[in-house]
Amino acid sequence: MHGLEPFLLVMSFLIAAGVAALTTPGAIVVARRAGAVDHPHGRRVHVAPMPTWGGLAMLLGFAIGIGTVFWLGRRNGMLGDVPLRHLGAVLLGASAVSVVGAVDDRFEMRAWPKLVGQALCAALLLPFGVSISGLAGYPVPGWLGGLLTVVWVVAIVNAINFIDGLDGLAAGVVGIASVGLAAVALDRGQVGAAAMSAALAGSAAGFLPYNFNPARIFMGDLGSHFLGYAAAAIAVLGTFKIAASVVLLTPVVALAVPILDTLWAMIRRYRMGHSIARADRSHLHHRLLERGLSQRQAVLIIYAVTAACSALAVAISWPG
Repeated sequence: MHGLEPFLLVMSFLIAAGVAALTTPGAIVVARRAGAVDHPHGRRVHVAPMPTWGGLAMLLGFAIGIGTVFWLGRRNGMLGDVPLRHLGAVLLGASAVSVVGAVDDRFEMRAWPKLVGQALCAALLLPFGVSISGLAGYPVPGWLGGLLTVVWVVAIVNAINFIDGLDGLAAGVVGIASVGLAAVALDRGQVGAAAMSAALAGSAAGFLPYNFNPARIFMGDLGSHFLGYAAAAIAVLGTFKIAASVVLLTPVVALAVPILDTLWAMIRRYRMGHSIARADRSHLHHRLLERGLSQRQAVLIIYAVTAACSALAVAISWPG
């Protein structure tokens, strides 16, 4: 340990937050000019057309935040737990999946082509060596590790996409969970993974002032795809490389709200004879609204649950 680790994490968070905050107004202009505007309809809860592509600001914040911190850290002999090729793979894949999300925002892709696009973007990690190599301390064959990595990334991308139904909800949930995952990684000496988690939390925090109710911009599928991909990939780089079986649960516990909400949505739709990709108004946040809560109240309740899950994730990661 060099004693600079907490400084690097704070720096990663602040740079990402600052860049995201400064570039979000530009994302609003770009989205409007490109026609990436979400109009009220169906299961939507907003009442006026809203520009999307807010995820572009978060992607820029994340990239500049970790780029700066890795440059500084490597000059001081730090952040060696994440090779530069792994960092590049995450940035490449996150950018690619953001394009898939941006196209969906603009042209409303069908479910299966979008799923294929997500899987291909997840597979971009594999040639660079970003893959699950073992579970519970036991090595897995390369083909199985690659398959598990793609399934994990696609699952988290869609979990975050499904929960992105209220102003500030997805950004806040991923931001809170990322703080917990940063704490877990730092405690285990994985400073590079911790810095990436801090940058992800910062990018979400910088975007939130524009996205919290009443929102001025939505993150869109561009944003939910980016957040889900980055969170999942960082988990592969960090937590999934720790041998202890109980610690493998930490990203699942930290992201328990979107994961469980997605699983329940799939079960519910299957039992009703509907496609599991069919959108509806029965997600957790919709049910809270039906009980008379305001958007802000529903979001804050889910924030609190996510914070509790993140604290539990940190607790179960402690040695012993």
